[in-house]
Amino acid sequence: MKWTREDLDAAMVKIEELASTDMDFRNLCLSDPHAAVKKATGKDVEPSYKLKFLENEAGYETFVLPDYQGSGDELSDADLDSVAGGGTKWDIG
Repeated sequence: MKWTREDLDAAMVKIEELASTDMDFRNLCLSDPHAAVKKATGKDVEPSYKLKFLENEAGYETFVLPDYQGSGDELSDADLDSVAGGGTKWDIG
């Protein structure tokens, strides 16, 4: 099953809600992200899709860096698709 942007947004809302109030779920996010997504949404994520949850440490602001684009001047086909507009679906499950 392909996940839409709306699916991902709804999943993140549910995961954030659960992780902020349920320590067992929070630990599941850190130890088994795929199981945590399944528990929160009821939807499977392809095992080959890499997921990682990070716990913010007190005194630090956590930023996720964008993917490295290299020194080439050309955009990849995926990059071109993402900036060309239209619908986007992620193959995570």
